[in-house]
Amino acid sequence: MKTYNETAVQTANFLLQIKAIKLNNEHPFTWASGRKSPIYCDNRITLSYPEIRTYIRQRFVEIVTEQYGDVDVIAGVATGGIAQGALVAQDLGKPFVYVRSEEKKHGLTNQIEGEIKSGQTVVVVEDLVSTGKSSLVAVKALREKGCVVKGMVAIFTYGLEVAERNFAEANVELHTLTNYGTLIEVAKEQQYIAEGDMHSLSEWRKNPEKWSDDSMNL
Repeated sequence: MKTYNETAVQTANFLLQIKAIKLNNEHPFTWASGRKSPIYCDNRITLSYPEIRTYIRQRFVEIVTEQYGDVDVIAGVATGGIAQGALVAQDLGKPFVYVRSEEKKHGLTNQIEGEIKSGQTVVVVEDLVSTGKSSLVAVKALREKGCVVKGMVAIFTYGLEVAERNFAEANVELHTLTNYGTLIEVAKEQQYIAEGDMHSLSEWRKNPEKWSDDSMNL
């Protein structure tokens, strides 16, 4: 596959192999927002497969080292990025923290769990990016703590325009191991999806809201 880089293709292969990503045009999945989608991604499954878990960790470490240089702390986004982030921090020999979607309502009311100080540089680890809003909540919390967020790494992105805008507005650099476009091409080559489904999957990628509304009106 000459149009996609090796890491993106291999990661997509792994995700399809273990059914971490499911594609279904006829019976769309429902997201928390209520929107319908032909794709469902559960990257937590990768943690159950040592070979794949190791591959993801190694690629993350390479990206962090090559793109962001030395950092003080690795931060995982709760909950999907916690285990992956801890593995990356262990490999790099760096402290690890994780960031909740909001402050706890009891105890110490922490949003950031772990020890982190103002002025420290951080790379954030996430499992997947959809609109980017929940991921960027973690970035905001770290910045409010006085940290310098160098960027974010994630296993998978849907590549939605709204996410690109959100990351650009927040001035956050994002690197992912694979993406929706690569996944669909790999799935087609493996006959995981039929040629006839490609149009619908492409249309969803262009306009998820309209695709969802159309699917609900069928």
